[in-house]
Amino acid sequence: MNYFRLTCVAAAAAMLVACGGSDDPDRGELIDPAVVLTTLTAAQIDAGTASSGLQALVGKASCDVKVVALNYATPGARAGELSNASGVMLVPAGACTGPAPLVAHARGTDVLKTRTLANPQDPETFLLAAMFAAHGYAVVATDYLGYAKSSYGFHPYLHADSEATTVIDSVRAARNAAGSVAASLSGKVMFTGYSQGGHASMAAQRAAERDYGNEFNVAAGAHLAGPYNLSGSLRSPQPAAVAQLFAPYMLTSFQKVYGNVYTDVKTVFKAPYAGYIETLMPNATMGNTALLASGLLPGGTTSAALDALFQPGYLDSVRTVDSQPFYVAAKKNDLLGWTPKAKVLLCGGSGDPTVPPALHQAVMKADFDRRGASNVVSVDVDPYVQAAYGINGVAPTDPTSAAFATYYGSYHGVYEPPLCLAQAKGWFDTVR
Repeated sequence: MNYFRLTCVAAAAAMLVACGGSDDPDRGELIDPAVVLTTLTAAQIDAGTASSGLQALVGKASCDVKVVALNYATPGARAGELSNASGVMLVPAGACTGPAPLVAHARGTDVLKTRTLANPQDPETFLLAAMFAAHGYAVVATDYLGYAKSSYGFHPYLHADSEATTVIDSVRAARNAAGSVAASLSGKVMFTGYSQGGHASMAAQRAAERDYGNEFNVAAGAHLAGPYNLSGSLRSPQPAAVAQLFAPYMLTSFQKVYGNVYTDVKTVFKAPYAGYIETLMPNATMGNTALLASGLLPGGTTSAALDALFQPGYLDSVRTVDSQPFYVAAKKNDLLGWTPKAKVLLCGGSGDPTVPPALHQAVMKADFDRRGASNVVSVDVDPYVQAAYGINGVAPTDPTSAAFATYYGSYHGVYEPPLCLAQAKGWFDTVR
């Protein structure tokens, strides 16, 4: 089925104009031929995991891994839009033979527009190779709309439906590429992702089970440190770490998707931010850290930064008025209210200051429980984070200390991801 064919209509009453077929590609169709960028040998992978300290977590590689660049068709966030997304496919090779289950991975927030996971030197790509592909899983990971090779005009940040289609279409792209890169796929699909990727992977599993049950054999999902309860997070009295990046990114993307979140950017943001905030993210030259360090977003404590960024009273209205448009848009993109068919793992660390599990993971698990979902398990990796990175195995407690700043500044972006991905690997091993 071609999802993007235009309907032909009569141009005039006196003359019927025949309409031929469209050249628009099907969802997941490869726009460029799949390209094998390199093959990481098992020895190279082992050298990398040994030097980084990851080997104790991921184990030694069982096979080589082909790194394959993908560019595929996928819809935009708004009705009728055709676009594309790029990404990477990791194919087990060498000693690993036989059909491989396919892990569809969604990455976390990174505002650098040019970043692609189709890069063997990308730390996330290497981690996926070492964790999954070097142990016999095929992996496909999307760059999302608006990044890397995508021609889409913006990134619809935390927009659940377009996240879902982009991830689902990456699975189709991997299947389309399999023959040309000598990949043998078993047909089983697992969805996973971290941070924003946890939101995207859960949205993808929901959509795959709900809308494409005959197409995808969804074996399991593992959704890691994801912001599943967006509307609830907007009403938290304690803003998440680095909310001065995440909040405006989400708000301006929702405005572009829905068109009704605000009428004038100056009524939401203070100067000078109102002058450029709508085009700031994704950014052509700066990732998360560089953007925050640049002064283009306010620094200081998160609360002070939000006060500097938003007009007086705006966030109060979001927190208190149910009809407030930003709150309404966030609620549309909550992931509460569905029941998974395949088994689901939720993973996070209770000390995470960026995506606090109490606001997201715990609320999501309670919602699943209320719906009678007996196939959902929730894991807290905080004891492992403390044991590995705390002071004498305990999280630092002095908020004025450098150790405290380092620990909590690194928690979400560095410490937590490999621990939760290891949990995901163990989860998938039970159904592969």
